[in-house]
Amino acid sequence: MKKICIGSIGLGRLGYEHAKNIATRIPGAELTALCDVDSVRLAQVAQELGVKNTYEDYEEMCKNPELDGICIVSPSSFHTEHIRIALENGKHVFCEKPLDTTVEKCKQGEAIVSAHPDKVFMLGFMRRYDHSYIKAKEKIDNGDIGRIILIRAYTQDPVATIESTLKFAPNSGGQFLDMCVHDIDLCNWFTGGQKPKNLWAIGGCFAYPQYREWNDGDNVGCMIQYEDETMAFLFAGRAAAQGCNVETEIIGTKGTLRIGSVGTDSMLEVLSENGVCRECYTDFMYRWHEAYISELEEFVNCIIENRQPDVTVYDGTLASQTAYRAKESFETGKMLPFEK
Repeated sequence: MKKICIGSIGLGRLGYEHAKNIATRIPGAELTALCDVDSVRLAQVAQELGVKNTYEDYEEMCKNPELDGICIVSPSSFHTEHIRIALENGKHVFCEKPLDTTVEKCKQGEAIVSAHPDKVFMLGFMRRYDHSYIKAKEKIDNGDIGRIILIRAYTQDPVATIESTLKFAPNSGGQFLDMCVHDIDLCNWFTGGQKPKNLWAIGGCFAYPQYREWNDGDNVGCMIQYEDETMAFLFAGRAAAQGCNVETEIIGTKGTLRIGSVGTDSMLEVLSENGVCRECYTDFMYRWHEAYISELEEFVNCIIENRQPDVTVYDGTLASQTAYRAKESFETGKMLPFEK
Protein backbone atom coordinates (compact mmCIF):
# COMPACT_ATOMS: atom_id res chain seq x y z
CA MET A 1 0.00 0.00 0.00
CA LYS A 2 1.24 3.49 -0.89
CA LYS A 3 2.49 5.43 2.08
CA ILE A 4 0.96 8.78 2.98
CA CYS A 5 3.61 11.40 2.15
CA ILE A 6 3.79 14.24 4.66
CA GLY A 7 5.60 17.57 4.72
CA SER A 8 6.18 19.21 8.09
CA ILE A 9 6.84 22.87 8.92
CA GLY A 10 8.57 23.99 12.10
CA LEU A 11 11.59 22.37 13.74
CA GLY A 12 11.36 23.69 17.25
CA ARG A 13 11.15 21.22 20.09
CA LEU A 14 7.66 19.91 19.33
CA GLY A 15 8.11 20.26 15.57
CA TYR A 16 11.17 18.05 15.72
CA GLU A 17 9.27 15.51 17.84
CA HIS A 18 6.46 15.32 15.28
CA ALA A 19 8.91 15.07 12.37
CA LYS A 20 10.83 12.29 14.06
CA ASN A 21 7.63 10.40 14.89
CA ILE A 22 6.36 10.66 11.30
CA ALA A 23 9.72 9.44 10.00
CA THR A 24 10.16 6.55 12.42
CA ARG A 25 6.99 5.68 14.36
CA ILE A 26 3.88 6.17 12.20
CA PRO A 27 2.89 3.11 10.11
CA GLY A 28 1.75 4.05 6.64
CA ALA A 29 3.44 7.47 6.70
CA GLU A 30 6.58 8.86 5.12
CA LEU A 31 8.25 12.14 6.05
CA THR A 32 8.83 13.43 2.52
CA ALA A 33 9.57 17.12 3.12
CA LEU A 34 10.65 19.55 5.83
CA CYS A 35 10.34 23.32 6.06
CA ASP A 36 11.97 25.79 8.44
CA VAL A 37 13.43 29.30 8.24
CA ASP A 38 16.62 28.13 9.97
CA SER A 39 18.59 26.65 7.06
CA VAL A 40 21.27 25.12 9.30
CA ARG A 41 18.72 23.36 11.53
CA LEU A 42 16.75 22.30 8.45
CA ALA A 43 19.75 20.63 6.81
CA GLN A 44 20.75 18.97 10.07
CA VAL A 45 17.35 17.39 10.74
CA ALA A 46 16.83 16.42 7.09
CA GLN A 47 20.10 14.52 7.12
CA GLU A 48 19.30 12.85 10.44
CA LEU A 49 15.84 11.70 9.32
CA GLY A 50 16.70 10.98 5.70
CA VAL A 51 14.37 13.59 4.20
CA LYS A 52 15.10 14.41 0.55
CA ASN A 53 13.03 17.59 0.11
CA THR A 54 13.77 20.70 2.17
CA TYR A 55 12.21 24.16 1.94
CA GLU A 56 12.60 27.56 3.53
CA ASP A 57 9.46 28.71 1.68
CA TYR A 58 6.31 27.07 3.10
CA GLU A 59 4.11 27.67 0.04
CA GLU A 60 6.69 26.02 -2.20
CA MET A 61 6.57 22.93 0.00
CA CYS A 62 2.78 22.83 -0.21
CA LYS A 63 2.98 22.90 -4.00
CA ASN A 64 4.99 19.66 -4.03
CA PRO A 65 2.74 17.13 -5.84
CA GLU A 66 4.31 14.23 -3.96
CA LEU A 67 2.78 15.36 -0.67
CA ASP A 68 -0.56 14.10 0.62
CA GLY A 69 -0.59 15.98 3.91
CA ILE A 70 1.01 18.80 5.86
CA CYS A 71 1.94 18.85 9.55
CA ILE A 72 1.88 22.43 10.86
CA VAL A 73 4.05 23.15 13.90
CA SER A 74 4.82 26.77 13.06
CA PRO A 75 4.31 29.73 15.44
CA SER A 76 0.65 29.93 16.45
CA SER A 77 0.03 33.31 14.80
CA PHE A 78 0.71 31.72 11.38
CA HIS A 79 -1.63 28.75 11.78
CA THR A 80 -4.69 30.04 9.92
CA GLU A 81 -2.60 31.24 6.97
CA HIS A 82 -0.65 28.00 6.82
CA ILE A 83 -3.87 25.98 6.97
CA ARG A 84 -5.25 28.00 4.06
CA ILE A 85 -2.16 27.53 1.89
CA ALA A 86 -2.06 23.77 2.53
CA LEU A 87 -5.76 23.19 1.83
CA GLU A 88 -5.76 25.35 -1.28
CA ASN A 89 -2.91 23.22 -2.58
CA GLY A 90 -4.97 20.08 -2.06
CA LYS A 91 -3.27 18.80 1.07
CA HIS A 92 -4.73 17.20 4.19
CA VAL A 93 -3.78 19.13 7.33
CA PHE A 94 -2.65 18.32 10.85
CA CYS A 95 -2.19 21.52 12.87
CA GLU A 96 -0.80 21.92 16.36
CA LYS A 97 -2.84 23.77 18.95
CA PRO A 98 -3.97 26.48 19.33
CA LEU A 99 -5.97 26.96 16.14
CA ASP A 100 -4.70 30.56 16.12
CA THR A 101 -3.96 33.48 18.41
CA THR A 102 -7.23 35.42 18.10
CA VAL A 103 -10.87 34.36 17.99
CA GLU A 104 -11.30 36.31 14.75
CA LYS A 105 -8.57 34.28 13.06
CA CYS A 106 -10.03 31.06 14.48
CA LYS A 107 -13.34 31.95 12.80
CA GLN A 108 -11.44 32.52 9.56
CA GLY A 109 -9.90 29.09 10.04
CA GLU A 110 -13.37 27.56 10.40
CA ALA A 111 -14.43 29.05 7.06
CA ILE A 112 -11.26 27.87 5.33
CA VAL A 113 -11.62 24.31 6.62
CA SER A 114 -15.35 24.12 5.83
CA ALA A 115 -14.59 25.16 2.24
CA HIS A 116 -12.53 21.96 1.80
CA PRO A 117 -14.75 19.15 3.15
CA ASP A 118 -12.93 16.56 1.05
CA LYS A 119 -9.72 17.11 3.01
CA VAL A 120 -8.90 15.80 6.47
CA PHE A 121 -8.31 18.52 9.04
CA MET A 122 -7.12 17.67 12.54
CA LEU A 123 -6.01 19.74 15.54
CA GLY A 124 -3.29 18.58 17.90
CA PHE A 125 -5.22 18.16 21.13
CA MET A 126 -3.07 15.15 21.99
CA ARG A 127 -4.60 14.48 25.41
CA ARG A 128 -7.65 13.05 23.63
CA TYR A 129 -5.31 10.33 22.33
CA ASP A 130 -3.69 9.47 25.66
CA HIS A 131 -4.70 5.97 26.82
CA SER A 132 -5.82 7.10 30.29
CA TYR A 133 -7.99 9.92 28.95
CA ILE A 134 -9.52 7.65 26.32
CA LYS A 135 -10.55 5.22 29.09
CA ALA A 136 -11.99 8.08 31.16
CA LYS A 137 -14.04 9.31 28.21
CA GLU A 138 -15.41 5.80 27.62
CA LYS A 139 -16.50 5.52 31.26
CA ILE A 140 -18.16 8.94 31.13
CA ASP A 141 -20.01 8.06 27.94
CA ASN A 142 -21.06 4.72 29.44
CA GLY A 143 -22.61 6.54 32.39
CA ASP A 144 -20.29 4.85 34.88
CA ILE A 145 -19.93 7.97 37.05
CA GLY A 146 -23.37 9.41 36.35
CA ARG A 147 -23.78 13.07 35.53
CA ILE A 148 -20.59 15.15 35.75
CA ILE A 149 -20.59 17.61 38.66
CA LEU A 150 -17.04 18.99 38.60
CA ILE A 151 -13.87 18.66 36.53
CA ARG A 152 -10.65 19.59 38.29
CA ALA A 153 -7.53 19.94 36.14
CA TYR A 154 -3.95 20.87 37.04
CA THR A 155 -1.18 21.46 34.50
CA GLN A 156 2.26 22.40 35.80
CA ASP A 157 5.47 22.82 33.82
CA PRO A 158 8.81 22.19 35.53
CA VAL A 159 10.96 25.01 36.86
CA ALA A 160 13.88 23.31 35.09
CA THR A 161 12.58 24.69 31.77
CA ILE A 162 11.75 28.21 33.00
CA GLU A 163 14.44 29.96 30.92
CA SER A 164 13.01 28.76 27.61
CA THR A 165 9.48 29.35 28.93
CA LEU A 166 10.28 32.99 29.71
CA LYS A 167 11.72 33.52 26.22
CA PHE A 168 8.51 32.21 24.69
CA ALA A 169 6.18 34.04 27.09
CA PRO A 170 5.74 37.34 25.14
CA ASN A 171 4.41 35.42 22.11
CA SER A 172 2.61 32.60 23.92
CA GLY A 173 -0.80 34.25 24.16
CA GLY A 174 -0.67 33.87 27.94
CA GLN A 175 -1.22 31.04 30.38
CA PHE A 176 -4.84 30.43 29.46
CA LEU A 177 -4.22 30.02 25.72
CA ASP A 178 -0.84 28.32 25.96
CA MET A 179 -1.42 25.95 28.89
CA CYS A 180 -5.06 25.86 29.97
CA VAL A 181 -6.27 25.32 26.39
CA HIS A 182 -5.62 21.57 26.70
CA ASP A 183 -7.66 21.30 29.90
CA ILE A 184 -10.36 23.52 28.40
CA ASP A 185 -10.60 21.16 25.44
CA LEU A 186 -10.81 18.15 27.75
CA CYS A 187 -13.69 19.80 29.63
CA ASN A 188 -15.48 20.44 26.33
CA TRP A 189 -14.83 16.84 25.29
CA PHE A 190 -15.93 15.25 28.57
CA THR A 191 -19.13 17.34 28.71
CA GLY A 192 -20.13 16.51 25.14
CA GLY A 193 -19.37 19.93 23.68
CA GLN A 194 -21.05 22.08 26.33
CA LYS A 195 -20.25 25.78 26.09
CA PRO A 196 -19.23 27.79 29.14
CA LYS A 197 -21.87 30.05 30.66
CA ASN A 198 -19.80 32.02 33.17
CA LEU A 199 -16.14 32.07 34.14
CA TRP A 200 -13.85 33.73 36.65
CA ALA A 201 -10.07 33.70 36.34
CA ILE A 202 -7.51 34.76 38.94
CA GLY A 203 -3.79 34.35 39.54
CA GLY A 204 -0.55 36.21 40.03
CA CYS A 205 3.21 36.35 39.73
CA PHE A 206 4.38 34.30 42.67
CA ALA A 207 7.94 33.58 41.56
CA TYR A 208 8.55 35.37 38.27
CA PRO A 209 7.39 39.00 38.25
CA GLN A 210 8.39 39.30 34.58
CA TYR A 211 4.96 37.93 33.65
CA ARG A 212 3.38 41.21 34.75
CA GLU A 213 4.98 42.81 31.68
CA TRP A 214 2.72 40.64 29.50
CA ASN A 215 -0.46 40.98 31.63
CA ASP A 216 0.03 37.36 32.61
CA GLY A 217 0.82 35.29 35.70
CA ASP A 218 3.19 32.46 36.46
CA ASN A 219 0.37 30.62 38.24
CA VAL A 220 -3.29 31.10 37.31
CA GLY A 221 -6.65 29.49 37.97
CA CYS A 222 -10.10 29.60 36.42
CA MET A 223 -13.55 28.49 37.56
CA ILE A 224 -16.02 27.72 34.76
CA GLN A 225 -19.77 27.13 34.91
CA TYR A 226 -21.14 25.38 31.82
CA GLU A 227 -24.57 25.77 30.22
CA ASP A 228 -25.90 22.69 32.05
CA GLU A 229 -24.39 23.92 35.40
CA THR A 230 -21.42 21.51 35.26
CA MET A 231 -18.46 23.09 37.07
CA ALA A 232 -14.76 23.07 36.21
CA PHE A 233 -11.67 24.33 38.01
CA LEU A 234 -8.45 24.73 36.04
CA PHE A 235 -5.00 25.50 37.44
CA ALA A 236 -1.85 26.19 35.41
CA GLY A 237 1.64 26.77 36.81
CA ARG A 238 4.91 27.58 35.10
CA ALA A 239 7.49 26.49 37.66
CA ALA A 240 6.76 23.26 39.54
CA ALA A 241 9.75 22.13 41.61
CA GLN A 242 8.96 18.44 41.19
CA GLY A 243 8.82 18.42 37.36
CA CYS A 244 5.95 18.13 34.89
CA ASN A 245 2.69 17.45 36.69
CA VAL A 246 -0.71 16.94 35.05
CA GLU A 247 -3.74 15.87 37.08
CA THR A 248 -7.38 15.48 36.09
CA GLU A 249 -10.32 14.53 38.28
CA ILE A 250 -13.90 14.12 37.04
CA ILE A 251 -16.46 14.00 39.86
CA GLY A 252 -19.86 12.61 38.99
CA THR A 253 -23.10 11.79 40.78
CA LYS A 254 -22.19 8.08 40.87
CA GLY A 255 -18.42 8.07 41.08
CA THR A 256 -15.10 9.82 40.44
CA LEU A 257 -12.34 9.35 37.88
CA ARG A 258 -8.75 10.42 38.59
CA ILE A 259 -5.85 10.57 36.13
CA GLY A 260 -2.24 11.26 37.06
CA SER A 261 -2.98 12.19 40.66
CA VAL A 262 0.69 11.63 41.54
CA GLY A 263 2.27 12.66 38.25
CA THR A 264 5.01 10.04 38.27
CA ASP A 265 6.66 8.59 35.17
CA SER A 266 6.64 4.97 36.39
CA MET A 267 5.82 2.72 39.33
CA LEU A 268 9.46 2.92 40.46
CA GLU A 269 10.05 3.88 44.09
CA VAL A 270 13.45 5.04 45.34
CA LEU A 271 14.24 4.27 48.97
CA SER A 272 17.10 6.36 50.35
CA GLU A 273 18.12 8.70 53.16
CA ASN A 274 15.50 11.09 51.75
CA GLY A 275 12.73 8.60 52.40
CA VAL A 276 10.56 6.89 49.80
CA CYS A 277 10.42 8.88 46.57
CA ARG A 278 8.84 8.54 43.13
CA GLU A 279 10.11 10.52 40.18
CA CYS A 280 7.89 12.88 38.17
CA TYR A 281 7.87 13.36 34.41
CA THR A 282 10.77 15.60 33.45
CA ASP A 283 8.70 17.63 30.97
CA PHE A 284 5.55 17.59 28.82
CA MET A 285 7.33 15.90 25.89
CA TYR A 286 8.04 12.88 28.07
CA ARG A 287 4.53 12.78 29.56
CA TRP A 288 2.72 12.92 26.21
CA HIS A 289 5.19 11.02 24.02
CA GLU A 290 2.84 8.15 23.19
CA ALA A 291 -0.13 10.51 22.74
CA TYR A 292 1.81 12.52 20.16
CA ILE A 293 2.38 9.32 18.22
CA SER A 294 -1.24 8.20 18.55
CA GLU A 295 -2.68 11.48 17.28
CA LEU A 296 -0.51 11.38 14.14
CA GLU A 297 -1.47 7.74 13.61
CA GLU A 298 -5.11 8.86 13.69
CA PHE A 299 -4.39 11.64 11.19
CA VAL A 300 -2.80 9.19 8.74
CA ASN A 301 -5.60 6.64 9.25
CA CYS A 302 -8.21 9.33 8.54
CA ILE A 303 -6.52 10.05 5.21
CA ILE A 304 -6.31 6.35 4.32
CA GLU A 305 -9.92 5.65 5.39
CA ASN A 306 -11.33 8.90 3.94
CA ARG A 307 -12.94 10.09 7.18
CA GLN A 308 -12.70 13.04 9.55
CA PRO A 309 -11.25 12.85 13.09
CA ASP A 310 -13.41 13.44 16.15
CA VAL A 311 -11.56 16.64 17.05
CA THR A 312 -12.67 19.46 14.74
CA VAL A 313 -11.77 23.02 13.81
CA TYR A 314 -14.79 24.14 15.89
CA ASP A 315 -13.24 22.50 18.97
CA GLY A 316 -10.21 24.70 18.36
CA THR A 317 -12.29 27.86 18.20
CA LEU A 318 -14.26 27.01 21.34
CA ALA A 319 -11.07 26.29 23.30
CA SER A 320 -9.39 29.51 22.16
CA GLN A 321 -12.54 31.57 22.76
CA THR A 322 -12.79 30.20 26.31
CA ALA A 323 -9.11 30.83 26.95
CA TYR A 324 -9.31 34.45 25.79
CA ARG A 325 -12.41 35.10 27.86
CA ALA A 326 -10.55 33.66 30.87
CA LYS A 327 -7.62 35.97 30.11
CA GLU A 328 -10.01 38.93 30.04
CA SER A 329 -11.47 37.88 33.39
CA PHE A 330 -7.94 37.55 34.81
CA GLU A 331 -6.99 41.02 33.59
CA THR A 332 -10.16 42.74 34.82
CA GLY A 333 -10.64 40.75 38.02
CA LYS A 334 -14.29 40.20 37.17
CA MET A 335 -16.47 37.14 36.70
CA LEU A 336 -17.67 37.29 33.08
CA PRO A 337 -20.34 35.63 30.98
CA PHE A 338 -18.83 33.52 28.20
CA GLU A 339 -20.65 35.42 25.44
CA LYS A 340 -19.98 39.15 25.24
